[in-house]
Order: sequence, then C-alpha cells, then structure tokens
Amino acid sequence: MLSTLLQVALGGALGASGRYLTGVAAVRIMGHGFPWGTLAVNVLGSMLMGALVVVLAHLSATRLAPFLMTGVLGGFTTFSAFSLDAVTLYERGQVGLAGAYVAGSVVLSLAGFAFGLLMARAFLA
Repeated sequence: MLSTLLQVALGGALGASGRYLTGVAAVRIMGHGFPWGTLAVNVLGSMLMGALVVVLAHLSATRLAPFLMTGVLGGFTTFSAFSLDAVTLYERGQVGLAGAYVAGSVVLSLAGFAFGLLMARAFLA
C-alpha cells in the first residue's frame, strides 16, 4: 500500500509539473483570454490515458498504472481547473464561449482517448 501511494505521489508531482509547464507554454503561444493550457492537458492526457490502457494491458504491466495513470496523468489533467475556467468565462458574460469550451473539452478529450486507443492498438498489432 505504501509503495503504491509513493508511486501515485511521485507520478502526481511529475504530472502536475507538466501541467504547469504546458499552461505557461500555452499562454506564451496563444495568449490570455481562453484556457488553452487546460484544454491541451485534458485532451492530451485523455489521449495518453487511452494509449496506456492498451499498452499496459498488452505488456501485462498494469502494476505501472498507479504511477502512470493515477499519478502522472491524474496530476497532468485537470477537470477542477476546467470547471473554474468554464465558470469564469460564463461569469464574464462569454456564455457562448463557455459553452463551446465545455463541449470542446468533452468532445476532444473523448476523441483523444479513442485516438490513443486506436493508435496503440495499431502500433501493437
């Protein structure tokens, strides 16, 4: 139990650091006004999660799931920040943009997950 908790904690620290750096990069590239960083980590993280489900099962390496999936990707993706961003856009009166952000986040994250599954399956076939 303690070993698993340490794996999750270490992975979470790495994932959260990656999320922060992605957010900084997104602001530098895209500017402020829309939560590009949060959108990017949620879509990319979902795609990676989809790929990892396949790869870890294929390699019989589910023992790495606490570190990689719960830790790294759990720390990297951030639906709590997603919620804050959506409400902030709404409260600014940008209702259409808030709705597009919510819909885009869900649809693109699901598409990213499916793409990750397909790519990993194709690569391992």
